[in-house]
Amino acid sequence: MQSGKFLVGAVGGATAVVALGALGTHLLSGTESTTGLDEHSTVSVGGTKALSADIVAARAQSKFHPLPWVGDKVTGVTCPSGLKAVAGATVTCTGKGGDGATVRIPVTVVRATADSVTWKFDR
Repeated sequence: MQSGKFLVGAVGGATAVVALGALGTHLLSGTESTTGLDEHSTVSVGGTKALSADIVAARAQSKFHPLPWVGDKVTGVTCPSGLKAVAGATVTCTGKGGDGATVRIPVTVVRATADSVTWKFDR
């Protein structure tokens, strides 16, 4: 009887650890980001308020490979222009993968307000 309780406890504990690991991976590997628009992050692209290309590039690079088992490591990410603060606006950033090959990172605005931009990229 005692070994049966131990087995149930061990299986339940292992299941909880796996579930927490999966939840942590999901939360850390997200490709969506909300960035405030202020005097340090805002530029103008074609007369439209936009998020600075440097900020988009840095955030995409840091979130592209957040955990060893999620995504590929990229370095030197750059974006050709700022990301317009308009839902649906896109820009394609580039970086270098671990093998030296060019990695294209499409970035899209999900939502935009007067104060912030929510955007995502494809891995």
